[in-house]
Amino acid sequence: MKMDPADLLRVIESVSNEKGVSEEIIFQAVEAALASAIKKLRRKDVDVRVAMDRATCEYEAFRRWEVVADDGGEAAADSPAEDDGALEFPDRQIRLSEARERKADAEVGEYLEEPVPVVEHGRISAQYARQVIIQKVREAERARIFELYQGRVGEMINGVVKSVERSGVVVGLMDGAEGFIPRSDLIPRESVRPHDRLRCYLCEVRSEPRGPQLVLSRTATELLLELFRLEVPEIGEGLIEIVSGVRAPGARARIAVRTREPRIDPIGACVGMRGSRVQSVSNELAGERVDIVQWDENPAQYVLNAMVPADIVSVLVDEDARTMSLIVEEENLSQAIGRNGQNVKLASELTAWTLNVMSLEEAKEKNEEDTGRLQREFHEQLEVGEEVASILVQEGFSQIEEIAYVPEREILEIEEFDEALVRELRGRAKSWLLTRAIAEEVRLMDVKPGADLLAMEGMDRDLAYRLASQGVVTMQDLADQSVDELIELERMGEERAGRLIMTARGGPSEEAPDQEQVCNA
Repeated sequence: MKMDPADLLRVIESVSNEKGVSEEIIFQAVEAALASAIKKLRRKDVDVRVAMDRATCEYEAFRRWEVVADDGGEAAADSPAEDDGALEFPDRQIRLSEARERKADAEVGEYLEEPVPVVEHGRISAQYARQVIIQKVREAERARIFELYQGRVGEMINGVVKSVERSGVVVGLMDGAEGFIPRSDLIPRESVRPHDRLRCYLCEVRSEPRGPQLVLSRTATELLLELFRLEVPEIGEGLIEIVSGVRAPGARARIAVRTREPRIDPIGACVGMRGSRVQSVSNELAGERVDIVQWDENPAQYVLNAMVPADIVSVLVDEDARTMSLIVEEENLSQAIGRNGQNVKLASELTAWTLNVMSLEEAKEKNEEDTGRLQREFHEQLEVGEEVASILVQEGFSQIEEIAYVPEREILEIEEFDEALVRELRGRAKSWLLTRAIAEEVRLMDVKPGADLLAMEGMDRDLAYRLASQGVVTMQDLADQSVDELIELERMGEERAGRLIMTARGGPSEEAPDQEQVCNA
């Protein structure tokens, strides 16, 4: 394995430039390869160090021994090398007493070195050394790519399609790196061919034995947002803010924007002159139709904006359940819902409200049904006549709690009610609520939670009994719940629900996981 130093230096410079790996790493790889070749020639388990001059590529080789404590000596406890008086690695270790015969100030943990002659190696040794160099350079290249892209997760990346496979698409990136778009993250019906240029969203960088795996996506909503930031300078300057965005990849997308600058039209700025900006985004996403809506602090108005071009007649808001019923004319029903429910689904995801679209006739039927149900409940629970029950419903009362605890003066404003009737109604409402509470307490006492659930960290006695009454008796029962299921069973914050479930599963206490992921699976 003989090479002219000048030639070796040129090879190192060439490999460094081609692979983007520092020359120092390649020098270290060459030193390791030379040391491996020398050890192979000696056919012993020796430790060899090679020192190469970075300017001339001349090198020296040294055999070395690690200094270990004498058996029973002061430092014996610090070194596991000796158990029965014999060295664990006799070809690579030396006792402290012997080491001090060669070097008076030798200490445990140091190395003693002895020069060994540098000889030319045969073809097999040279081939082995070459393999070591290649392996070291590949490892350095993989580490460089991992470090380079790990900090870029969440960014939009440009690439060129290298190959199209059954499982996905391989994309060539800068610096010789490769990314992979899984089949599930490709836009449906998009035609992708080798040498096509693509913009992708970097979802994840996985460290794998064969090298870092850069997972890309063409369906992530974040890609849509990054494209708008690229096309609309006002977004990058902070004059326009993208509040949220949603996608049905390959079909339709929708973003909500707002601005605090009265002189700027956020929708017009995103659309661009003759639609140039939004069209550029659409073209990049394989013709995906993009709608831009105005964000509004009024939830009902925000929903109306998100449902454009559907013409909404009226909106019924239930803030507790965070739902809205949108009432439209019969002939506009299909437009409001959209193909396969796409329009109302995108609007619901964009605004984070559950939306129900119905026609005027359906709304009328539902209203009559709800009115009848409430009248029956008031008639039975308050033991009042149908006329009084009907008046209560007409005045907007929907729960017994409202009758019991709404200020008395508000109920007295009802023309048909006098003070005596109001007091009687409030008394009956409170009595009914008390009876229900007692019945609930009795029911809770009939079902006892398991000892493990009662003793679980973060659990209190009342919550444990309430959960047990709904079938969650043990920690395992709790571990089987999802965050949404637990919130539905027992009203509590998402953070606490997630923490309780993680504790029940035996994991660390953490905040509840996000409901939306960065990338589509």
